Amino acid sequence: MKVKKGDLVKVIAGKDKGKEGKVLRVIPKENKVIVENVRIVKRHQRPTQRLREGGIIEREAPIDASNVMVICPSCNKPTRIGYRFMEEKKVRFCKKCGEIVDKV
Repeated sequence: MKVKKGDLVKVIAGKDKGKEGKVLRVIPKENKVIVENVRIVKRHQRPTQRLREGGIIEREAPIDASNVMVICPSCNKPTRIGYRFMEEKKVRFCKKCGEIVDKV
């Protein structure tokens, strides 16, 4: 997957199109990501020993990784991501400006 935890992304498709947020979790097996403050769903939770209070809880739901684009830290635009090998290491780079996206 070209999206990693901690990346700033923009949603490019779906109900939440245009929203931006930080990736909280990546689920590679399902090709999904969970983005902060995007696709908020209400979940009815019953009280358990861990969660004393029940009720309606709002939380982020997974969104398909193909519906988000990484925002380049140097040019601040949503961009596609490419890979390069630098000093025996695979790094991600911005296809618009050519800068390295990964923090080394």
